[in-house]
Amino acid sequence: MNENAKGLKIERIREILDRERAKSISYEQDFSRKNLKKAAVLVPFVCDNNQWSLLFTRRSDNLKNHQGQVSFPGGGMEQVDETIVDTAYREAFEEIGLSKSEIQYVGLMPDFVTISDYLVTPVVSWVNWPVKLQISNHEVSKVFTIPINFLNNKKNWEERIYTHPSGIHGSVIFYNLFDGELLWGISAKITIDLLRMVDGIVK
Repeated sequence: MNENAKGLKIERIREILDRERAKSISYEQDFSRKNLKKAAVLVPFVCDNNQWSLLFTRRSDNLKNHQGQVSFPGGGMEQVDETIVDTAYREAFEEIGLSKSEIQYVGLMPDFVTISDYLVTPVVSWVNWPVKLQISNHEVSKVFTIPINFLNNKKNWEERIYTHPSGIHGSVIFYNLFDGELLWGISAKITIDLLRMVDGIVK
């Protein structure tokens, strides 16, 4: 793959991700992760309508948890997965039919710990868009993209105090609606953190 695939500076982004992940692991080296369940999400850059965007899914209303929420493809690590990257690839294929051959690996972001005791690793990638997808209607109701220019605009998001059904209070990022879709929560946090890391590199 060309380092500057359609203007996306892959090697530069990879260097930043490697540095930030190493920094976070060093900072959290005393943090116990033994009881956390491993999970991964695929964070795909796509060039849609001549502008860089991120690819998202809307979870099916039939799911037990997080019904109808906007998210990245992903899920829990299983025994068949040799690495956390394999988890992201497998989940992307199962959910939206995005095959491993269509995904170009870029790097790993720092892990996120969720209130449900998951250790989530965002796997940043690049997909030569458009590709033919096969959506699993049981898991996903829609696949769509949101332009980086919209996601990067501070006028389009805010942090609010949110009370989880479990009773936990915290600051949560909410985006303005984009084409009727609401990006918020951990998916919004991953988005904001990634764009801060690559500020000025991806536009």
